[in-house]
Amino acid sequence: MQLNFKEIFTAFMVLFAVIDIIGNIPIIIDLRKKVGHIQSEKASLIAGVIMILFLFLGKSILSLIGVDVNSFAVAGAFVIFFIALEMVLGITLYKDDDHNALTASVFPLAFPLIAGPGSLTTLLSLRAEFAIENIIVAVIANVIVIYIVLKTSAKIERVIGGNGIKIIRKVFGVILLAIAVKLFAHNIKALLV
Repeated sequence: MQLNFKEIFTAFMVLFAVIDIIGNIPIIIDLRKKVGHIQSEKASLIAGVIMILFLFLGKSILSLIGVDVNSFAVAGAFVIFFIALEMVLGITLYKDDDHNALTASVFPLAFPLIAGPGSLTTLLSLRAEFAIENIIVAVIANVIVIYIVLKTSAKIERVIGGNGIKIIRKVFGVILLAIAVKLFAHNIKALLV
């Protein structure tokens, strides 16, 4: 097992930007107001399990339906690109607003808000480029950050403020756009050769 700090850091930053837990603070606070309490531990753990399972089983599922990782990574680059556009332009292309008080910690918080199409696509896209153990460390690090943010979301919103959250979203959006372009360029080459 060869841990590579650069790969871990890059994978962490990509996932952090895609999951956008800081940008989702207003949604988390909204959800907390609607359902009263969010189980931060449960939401973080379930999101982490979903991501790690998909990291291992995603490739098998893809081969079962006849899609290679490079094609999925190119499709993932498009998904990441549109998520980044949402963040930079401040628009919403897709968000599911079906909230059920009993399952709020799992749905929509753990899935699809944290471990959603964007993060799952990103995981397989990263797998095409990075060693799996580095991605797992990055996922675990993100789950820890997610847990901390869920536990302290009200405080974070007070400290950063609405405008601060908007600025962070835009900065991560631009980083994400660049990552989407890089993922697309890297994997389209592999498909065209």
